[in-house]
Amino acid sequence: MSDKFRCILVTKSEAGQKAALSEMSDSDLMDGDVTVAVSHSTLNYKDGLVVTGSAPVVRKFPLIAGIDFAGKVVASADARFKPGDAVLANGWGMGETHHGGYAGRARVKGDWLVPLPGAFTAADAMAIGTAGYTSMLAVMALEDCGLTPAKGPVLVTGAAGGVGSVAITLLSKLGYRVVASTGRTSEEAYLRSLGAAEIIDRAELNTDVRPLAKERWAGAVDSVGSKTLANVLSSTNYGGVVSACGLAQGMDLPSSVAPFILRGVTLAGIESVYCPRPKRLKAWERLASDLDLTKLRSTVTQAKLADVLTLGPQILKGQVRGRVVVDVQG
Repeated sequence: MSDKFRCILVTKSEAGQKAALSEMSDSDLMDGDVTVAVSHSTLNYKDGLVVTGSAPVVRKFPLIAGIDFAGKVVASADARFKPGDAVLANGWGMGETHHGGYAGRARVKGDWLVPLPGAFTAADAMAIGTAGYTSMLAVMALEDCGLTPAKGPVLVTGAAGGVGSVAITLLSKLGYRVVASTGRTSEEAYLRSLGAAEIIDRAELNTDVRPLAKERWAGAVDSVGSKTLANVLSSTNYGGVVSACGLAQGMDLPSSVAPFILRGVTLAGIESVYCPRPKRLKAWERLASDLDLTKLRSTVTQAKLADVLTLGPQILKGQVRGRVVVDVQG
């Protein structure tokens, strides 16, 4: 049996960074305790940055792109995993400093792997991916800060994207009234099907920032950053909490201390790449129990490995709805 596999390889030359379909073998993989036959991956905003070369995400060349994968173990030096085990991985520098999931094989540390929850297929796990797993971490942060459905509505920005779609699905199932902010008002029916009770145009949150504005929501999940996040904070209720997990609009935050010292608002930062394994396992357990699979599957676009090169620029332009599941073997 050949150990050759297809992948999306990122290279760098004097002409710049380039991502292209390529072929590698098991001997090309990096060090790790566990080798996995990858069946599925997904497309996140960060993957779009990598395959387009739009930001310096990749720090080692050549490198296989893809920050997520799901598949089955084929070899293991880690006692926790044996051949045939279904596993998934998110982050840990894959697609940045370590070969990632856009490949037929992956070799990683056992600590990076999560057993695939029995409720999910490999394709389901990648319909969730880093975007959905980040959404779960964001919801858990809201809960840890005392937010409950009785305290008021929760805003989700970037609502039609991957993080936003899963956040709406999770929050609505947990009993929250969800307000969805999107620049794609044509997606209203889609967002309501996920559980959004109200849709607002993102332009409402892209205005000049006031230190304090009218209180509108008890909490928020923000994947946009910049002026949008600043306006979200200024409109958060007294004692409310906002989870910040993205920067689609920018890394800046043109806000003031007013929401924090005059309304007691909490801004919770969500970091998913190097999230400790116990918290990571808890997030996936919660996803298995709290995520409506029917709604999740309704967000999915199916893609083959080569399609990632076309979809990468589209996700950066906000043209990808919901989640993309990549059949790595297709």
